[in-house]
Amino acid sequence: MIEPLSKNFKTIALDCRGHGQSDKPSQFTITDHANDILAIMDHFGIKKAHLLGVSMGSYIAQLVAITAPERIDKLILTVTKSNGLTSSIQRLFKENEAAIKGLDMHFTILKLLKYMVYDAELMKNHLEIFETTLSPEQFNAANKAIGAFDFRNDLSKITAKTLVISGKYDGLNPPADGREVASLIKNAIFVEMEYSGHAPMFEEPGTYVNIIEHFLLK
Repeated sequence: MIEPLSKNFKTIALDCRGHGQSDKPSQFTITDHANDILAIMDHFGIKKAHLLGVSMGSYIAQLVAITAPERIDKLILTVTKSNGLTSSIQRLFKENEAAIKGLDMHFTILKLLKYMVYDAELMKNHLEIFETTLSPEQFNAANKAIGAFDFRNDLSKITAKTLVISGKYDGLNPPADGREVASLIKNAIFVEMEYSGHAPMFEEPGTYVNIIEHFLLK
């Protein structure tokens, strides 16, 4: 998404702490994640910016927009939900416990892919979205950081114009979750993508970028 969006915007992407090439401390919180976003903005001298978050990133983006509304121009929340009282992926694992018993992570994701996306065959080429290279300890720390967040009583504090995008076939964060988030933000619109699940940027990349650009440029 960086390349197409960079045609009209200065675009900065990051690996959240505990992920990718960022440091992986043994303990951190979703507040740490939000503070990291603000620190990066400060580092680049950005007083106010559009903020786009996908899945876990959307939870972090919600918190940034709640706690520092003056720093966010427009907000885009993709495949999001208002609370993490139940882990989306752990719920899916639990619901299909018998089917995935004894499988490693790779084959577990392959088995459950049909519940996450519109076209499982197509998305077999993008399994890295759902798999992890983290150690069990790092994975647990990352999950704990976003566990049990609940912004339902705080989303009204968001002042930014907000776009909430869900995929029709998302079994992790279904469209109903996105609609709930949009309903709790004063100035929000909701879009459901017809041929996507939990990865619209891969499933319908052109449509996804067009929706975002239309929202940001209007």
